[in-house]
Amino acid sequence: MTTADPLAPLAALPGVADASEAARAAIARAHRHRVNLRGWPASAAEASVRAARASSVLDGGALSLSAEGEADPVLAGALRVSESLEGGGTALVGVWKRAPLQAIARLHALAAADLADPDALGRPRVEGDVGRRLEMLAALVTGGTSVPAPVLAAVAHGELLTLEPFGVADGVVARAVSRLITIASGMDPHGLGVPEVHWMRLSGDYRAAARGFASGTPDGLTAWLVTSCRALEEGAREALAIAEAARD
Repeated sequence: MTTADPLAPLAALPGVADASEAARAAIARAHRHRVNLRGWPASAAEASVRAARASSVLDGGALSLSAEGEADPVLAGALRVSESLEGGGTALVGVWKRAPLQAIARLHALAAADLADPDALGRPRVEGDVGRRLEMLAALVTGGTSVPAPVLAAVAHGELLTLEPFGVADGVVARAVSRLITIASGMDPHGLGVPEVHWMRLSGDYRAAARGFASGTPDGLTAWLVTSCRALEEGAREALAIAEAARD
């Protein structure tokens, strides 16, 4: 007996399939840029830094180091997270494919190292249905769905923003998981895209769309999925700009 794909109805919402394909095609173009055919490690390093800075701002952190060269705790955590994923995050991708909840815990330990008690690092809250929903998310990303990577990344991202499973640095972790899914799926194997910059520039729209996802309404879900796919597409444009700057 074949089990129905639980995310198939989301992928079928109006405009989602087209937005997902546009995101995939845009990332593919960035990977085909002549600078990235061999010079992708430098592009990936720059993308990683830009992603960390934007993700930090979205969680209330700084955009850049202080005049003394020090990072505030949120930015420091975001930089550690981005470094773990830089260029494809081979080690973390392997953990993600085997045990996604361990990978999420590791991301939180990196993101919140300077923000939370050491005993709380990587440990989700136990109240409510947080544990059950995290287990459901783990089942989805380990073969429980066949929806395109942009859709799965959006769902995981939105679910982690909604749950706030750790109570601190949840946004940095959620955006890192979205990035990790696009890497692990092979859509963006080198992590060249920088959707975080788009989310930062339109932070009000980003937060409104996340609230729509949390509402669970068809309109709210549609808006979040389409918005997330468009951010991936814009992140690919950021990747192209990085490559063009390197060529110049």
